[in-house]
Formats: sequence, structure tokens, C-alpha cells
Amino acid sequence: MMKGRLTAAMALALMLATASLAAPLAEPARDDEVVEVLPAVTRSRPAPVASAAAARPADPVLAAGAAREAINVARQTGDARYWGRALSALAPWWDKPDAPPDLAILQATVQQGRHLFGPARAVLQATLARAPQHAQGWLDLAALERVEGRYAQALAACEAVGRAGQALYARACELETLSLQGRQPMAGAAFRLMLDSLPMRGGEAQRSWIYSLLAESEERAGRPAAARIAYTQSLAAEHDLYTAIAFSDLLLRTGDNTAARKLLAGLPLTDAVLLRQALALRRLNDAGWAALRDELHAREAALDRRGDDLDLHDRERALLAWWLDDAPARALPLALRNLALQREPIDWWIALEVAAAAGDTEAAARIRQQIQATGLQDQRLVAR
Repeated sequence: MMKGRLTAAMALALMLATASLAAPLAEPARDDEVVEVLPAVTRSRPAPVASAAAARPADPVLAAGAAREAINVARQTGDARYWGRALSALAPWWDKPDAPPDLAILQATVQQGRHLFGPARAVLQATLARAPQHAQGWLDLAALERVEGRYAQALAACEAVGRAGQALYARACELETLSLQGRQPMAGAAFRLMLDSLPMRGGEAQRSWIYSLLAESEERAGRPAAARIAYTQSLAAEHDLYTAIAFSDLLLRTGDNTAARKLLAGLPLTDAVLLRQALALRRLNDAGWAALRDELHAREAALDRRGDDLDLHDRERALLAWWLDDAPARALPLALRNLALQREPIDWWIALEVAAAAGDTEAAARIRQQIQATGLQDQRLVAR
């Protein structure tokens, strides 16, 4: 099953809207020159499923296995090329109304990973109309509704997860959504009961996922110390890129830049990771932050050259302008445009902070009105 938020599963969410382009590779001077070292999870990626799918592209079972494998690598490395590999595995069934439900749901996962939320919703809704017992599909739809701030719709999807026979996932889905609506004390207590009911061995993935949901709920409740403990327990149970980035945001927000730097040091160098590494280094008066800023600008230019839609990267572009370019006035329209795409708590927080840094009280007031309209309750958003 999927691991929670759209921003950690993306859907396993976790947040995240963090995939980035690899830096352009220089032409090697010799045949034996190493031009790129892949992340460990990529180097160790098992080949048989992908190769078998390439040999028999019309086999839906092999295609599903190859797509899931590529999606997992994309999530854990932030390497956007693996979203493309997943798409290639699913290509014979892409946008086909009679595609096997599992493959259609995987298509929506790839679309979510690329921030194509509208097309992903359309695929999920059409697939669930003909396969209403597909629990993963409902869980993905609930995560998509949450990322767009549609909490009533998310709760309805969570209920459908339960009707599909996945009570634990349905309950976690419901609790996460209720926490976003201000029910953090109840949600926190329920998450802890769920953790107590899980086996100490063999349930690491579930424990990691629920601890991460608890951590985010504690942050929304204004309990950073409790959130820090839960994040630590989540990563101890099973490491996850989305959770590590979310934890680094807590550390940076609360001023523990040394711990943030240490946590980020071992992560894949996605745009989201580089942004946070650079901010930590800058706050620690380490001159190395400027090189990371320049790398991020080079990546943005590469996206533009190849014709990618830069609007899909507005969260990262806003943070770059605010954190590293000292240009909050330039960051504000990016942050506001990002809200048209995704409305997770971090997106509201960025918009509010950038509006404050830019001295735009009117924009801040409009953002607060929009937050109130969604029903989101988060202490981080009322601190100012």
C-alpha cells in the first residue's frame, strides 16, 4: 500500500514535488572515464523485471512490476528519469479506458509524481468508477485531495478505502485528514494506539509511515519537540526521502541548522535537498552555500532550455529566490502561483513567510483568507 501523503508517496507522497534534473554531463575525455555515479538505490536496482518488461511489453504483470520498481527509485532518489521509465513501461495502456485497473492507478501515480494533478484525478476517478474495490486507488485519490486542500473529498475517499477492506489504511487516512482540520490531539492519540498495535518486527514500513503522520500532526499542533521525536522514530524504522526532507524543514524552522545539515548530508541531491543544504550552510556561515545556489540556478536554466513547464517547479523556485537570492518580492508571485497547483501546509507556509519578507500585507491577508476557506488548522501558519 502507499505510504501516506501525496508529498511522500507522491503519492507516498511525501511531499515531493522534489524531483530534479540531473546536472548536464561533460563529454568524457577517455573511454574509461567515470561520468556519473548513481545513488546506491539506483546502482542496486534489480534488473530482471525491467528487462523482462522490455522483452514482453504487452504483458501487464511485467509492466506493473517494472513501473512500480521505477516509481520506487524515483521517490527515493528524486531522479526524474525514473518517472519516465515508469511511463515507458505503462505506455501500451496509457490513457486507455479499458486498461487494467492496477496499470491505470500506476499511471495516475506517475502523473502525480510529475505534478499533473488534474489528469491524475481524472484517471483515478474513471478507474475507481469501474473498480470501486481498488483500495490503493482510493488512498491515492485521498492524498491528491489533501494536497489540493479538499478535505471533505479526502475524507470520502478515506471511507472508500475502508469499504475496500483496508481498515488500518482507511483509519490512518482519516486521521491525517482530520489532523489537517484541527483535530491534532485526537489524531495524535489515535496514531499512538495504532503504533502500539503493530508488531515490533516485520511492520517497519507501517511503523515508519504512521510515525511520519504523527510527526506532521504534532508540527501542526505546535509541538515541535514531540514532532522531532516522531520524525526520528519514523526514519529509524525505515528511511524515506520525503520524511527526511520534512524533518529537515522542522530543524531549519526551529534553528537547529547543524542537525539539519547532518540529516541532509546523506540524501540524494534533489532540488529540495540542495535548497535546504544551502540554507543550512548559509546560516552556519559556510561559504559552500553559494556553489549550491549556483547549481540550482543552472538546473533551472536547464529545465527552461529543454522546454519543461517551470510552473511545476514554483515551490522550489520560490524558496531559491527567498532563501538564497534574498529576493522575496520575486519569490512572492512564484509562491502564489504554486498555491494554484498544490496546497499542502508547506505551500501555505512558504507563501505567508515570503509575503511577510516582501512586506506585502495585502497578499498575506488574502492568503490567510484562502487558508480559512480550506479549513486547514496549523499552528505554524498563525505564528506571525
